[in-house]
Amino acid sequence: MLFKNVISGFTAALFGGAMIAMPAMAQDTQTPRFSLELNNAADTEQGGCRLTYVAANQTGLAIEAISYQVAVFDADGGVTDLLVLEFGNLIAGKTKVVQFDLAGRGCADISRITVNEVAECALADGGVGDFCLTGLETASRGAIQFGI
Repeated sequence: MLFKNVISGFTAALFGGAMIAMPAMAQDTQTPRFSLELNNAADTEQGGCRLTYVAANQTGLAIEAISYQVAVFDADGGVTDLLVLEFGNLIAGKTKVVQFDLAGRGCADISRITVNEVAECALADGGVGDFCLTGLETASRGAIQFGI
């Protein structure tokens, strides 16, 4: 009887451990991630807005060129610009800080920036990454909203 209880306990522990490990295994097969964070927005001396982005390549792949078309919204929610933000090349695991200056408007005049589409997503091996939009994660640290 004691032997049967020990075996049952061992089986339950083994099965429970496998169930705990399954979500971790499922995460490994998820879409590769590329993250963009609008880290800072600061007014320039020329009356524009300097946007600082942090790009992180968590895809496990070397990216030759990546750029996004974004829509810029004013304080009233109207679209004022469609721009292409180029982040260049990022090796696997690389984090890169890139700044863009938007002329003609202060940061207070921008309510949000939305990724409209992928302008370019080329891998170093010559392939094209489908993760550039499906695996894109966005965040913002300031008053200007940033998302997909």
